[in-house]
Amino acid sequence: MVNKDQVKGVAKQAKGAVKEAAGKVTGSKRTEIEGKAEKVAGKVQKNVGDVREKLK
Repeated sequence: MVNKDQVKGVAKQAKGAVKEAAGKVTGSKRTEIEGKAEKVAGKVQKNVGDVREKLK
């Protein structure tokens, strides 16, 4: 079963990937870095959800 942290984590990863790509296309290093950071935060959140699911 999937929990909220897993879903939100995957969504953050996708949003971060889009933001990172937009930053690359526009040449905005700031947007690109923000996208990378958001992807990492999403991975962490998904991993937290994975751990919670295993503990159930």
